[in-house]
Amino acid sequence: QVQLVESGGGVVQAGGSLRLSCAASGRTFSSYRMGWFRQAPGKEREFVAAIRQSGATTYYADFVKGRFTISRDNAKNTVYLEMNSLKPEDTAVYYCAADGNSGYYAYSSQRTYDYWGQGTQVTVSS
Repeated sequence: QVQLVESGGGVVQAGGSLRLSCAASGRTFSSYRMGWFRQAPGKEREFVAAIRQSGATTYYADFVKGRFTISRDNAKNTVYLEMNSLKPEDTAVYYCAADGNSGYYAYSSQRTYDYWGQGTQVTVSS
C-alpha cells in the first residue's frame, strides 16, 4: 500500500509559479506510475499530468502543455508538478495518484489509479 501526501499549494497571482510535491510512503515508489489531477469548485476532477516509473515518459492535458512540468525523484519517493504562467482558471484542489498496475496505461483516467492523496489547494488570483 502507498500513502501519498501533497504539499506546496497556496495563493499566487496570475502569471506566477508554484511547485507541488507529492511524497509517497513505501519502498516500491519507483514501480508506480504517477498522476496529478485537479478539481475546481463545482467541476469534475480532471487529469493534469502523468509520468511513468523511470520518469522518461510524461503526459499532459492540453490546457497545461508548455506551462506545467511533471517530474519525479525515485530516490526521494516524490513526484513534482512545476506550474508556471498560472491562470485564475488553474484554481483547484490538486491531487496526486499512484498506479501500481502493469500493462496498458490509461494515464488520464481516474479509475487507473489505486491510491490518492488528500489534495492541496492552489488559488490563482487575477
